[in-house]
Amino acid sequence: MKVVDDTHASFGPRGDQTSIRMCLMRGGTSRGPFFRGSDLPSDPEIRNRVLLSVMGSPHPLQVDGIGGGHSLTSKAGIVSCSPAPEVDLDFEFAQLQPDASTVQTTANCGNMLAAVVPFAVEAGLIVPDSDTTEVTVRTTNTGLIATITIQTPKLSADGPRTVSYDGCTTIDGVSGSSSPVSSMFVNTAGSIAPGLLPTGNRLDSLSLPNGDRIDATMIDNGQPLVLLRAHDLGLSGTEDPSELTADSALADTLEHLRLSSGHMMGLGDVTDKNYPKMTLLAHPAQGGAIATRSFIPHTVHRSIGVLAALTVATASCMAGTLAFSLANAGDGERRTLEIEHPSGTFPVDLQILDNRVCRSGLTRTARLIMDGQVFVPTSVWAPAPAEWSTHKESTQN
Repeated sequence: MKVVDDTHASFGPRGDQTSIRMCLMRGGTSRGPFFRGSDLPSDPEIRNRVLLSVMGSPHPLQVDGIGGGHSLTSKAGIVSCSPAPEVDLDFEFAQLQPDASTVQTTANCGNMLAAVVPFAVEAGLIVPDSDTTEVTVRTTNTGLIATITIQTPKLSADGPRTVSYDGCTTIDGVSGSSSPVSSMFVNTAGSIAPGLLPTGNRLDSLSLPNGDRIDATMIDNGQPLVLLRAHDLGLSGTEDPSELTADSALADTLEHLRLSSGHMMGLGDVTDKNYPKMTLLAHPAQGGAIATRSFIPHTVHRSIGVLAALTVATASCMAGTLAFSLANAGDGERRTLEIEHPSGTFPVDLQILDNRVCRSGLTRTARLIMDGQVFVPTSVWAPAPAEWSTHKESTQN
């Protein structure tokens, strides 16, 4: 495998708009545009304006952009060659919302992470040299490092190696089957919060709006979560997401708990953050390890995030947590926990040493949906003539 330095850009004027090269990718159960870092403005404020324009936010339907009117399809990825030793690619994840003018880059997204290496091959940042390509990726949002493996066969004896999207791997929440994308994580504890158990406890107590108390486990093993028993909120934990999303009283209660737990977890005021994720737990109903309903942070996830699933699985193996009391977590040093969610189950592979999760892995799928140019008004971004001139010279040589 060869990593190609990302030194040229693909952007420029087209009438009164700016064209930007991008690939629309599905990663796991999420979807969004992927860009090379050099194809976007270096100024974060201008870059965020570009991403908002690309997605069509703020608008509930995102009709003036390529967003899908849902937080799961209002995501973007930015990929560059990494200057860090022993890391091949840097990935910056951006979470947007259909009806908000915010661009958040402080959290991880394990689903979009699954599309990073396929995109890097498509964009020419990685040149495969074997049937499988293993790449070390750093998510710059939190410093999370993953080893990601994809299939890169030759379709003909003298042809180039390409990303294989065809395969027999299925994931709940996505129709059909595809080629597997394997991710392995280490050192995921405290991705945003100060430690695996940021309060220092496996079980805490939170105050409800009416003054009553409710048990919670606050944990971050790749994604900051507040784990709650669905039963304690008068729920079964198997409700359809639309039913939970429409429950305004529940939304108010969860937001009250989220804001207070944010301070307890050392995250400060999380009013404008998309973390911690409030996650309702129940005994498994589909033969898995535990049932979940995850809020992101206000809409119920149609499945569950990759790193949220990893964090739930971790808590399920830790005696004294709220999850442990509900889960069928099995035993042994190597376990696969099926985390139940509204669209099915999510398998998480764990390696446990000395009663501690030391390594975790999972398999997702990804697919290239579109490769081309996206346009934003020059009032949003008009690259300097010198930038465009340099780009034209590099592409003509």
